[in-house]
Amino acid sequence: MNESKNTVDLTILVIDENAIRASIIEEGLNEAGHLNVKVIHEMRGVARLIETLDPDVIIIDIENPNRDMMEHMFQLSRTVSRPIAMFVDRSDTAAIEAAVDAGVSAYVVDGLKKERIKPILDMAVSRFNAFSRLQRELTEARNALEERKVIERAKGILMKMRGLSEEQAFALLRQTAMNEKKKLADIAQSVVTAAGLLL
Repeated sequence: MNESKNTVDLTILVIDENAIRASIIEEGLNEAGHLNVKVIHEMRGVARLIETLDPDVIIIDIENPNRDMMEHMFQLSRTVSRPIAMFVDRSDTAAIEAAVDAGVSAYVVDGLKKERIKPILDMAVSRFNAFSRLQRELTEARNALEERKVIERAKGILMKMRGLSEEQAFALLRQTAMNEKKKLADIAQSVVTAAGLLL
């Protein structure tokens, strides 16, 4: 989700089988300045609808959730990669843990009140953005570590095959990367791959 998007400009999808409860959510959102709200009352085919509507945030309200319905909602939240706020009337520890594991940004038990909708929505968006940022940073750190490992292996191969010092091997990799306008890690990977074929 675009972090810089103004929260009032968000497209919000409300999924609620109960029309009265859905209108409470919609009214709370409208009063908070959110006018781009779409409400659906049918759970079936919801994944396709999300793809079509492309909402920024999803609010799910389940009055009396059963295990199958909750599992379906958690499956959905794992796949859509958007902030999700879920309201339920009752819950247990296992359901709360499952919601967190599924990536639900805000899981609210017995808290469907009009004036609470906006702060909960803001919190869901904020938590989703923070979590996405952490995931991105973790992926970047893992990639950097993998690249360093490949560069170290390539340096070792060059040192052994060409009798170079560590500094000379690194300088050769760096110079080749600049000459070919490629990333150092890509050149290193080529060296490692070639050595695997030749040795």
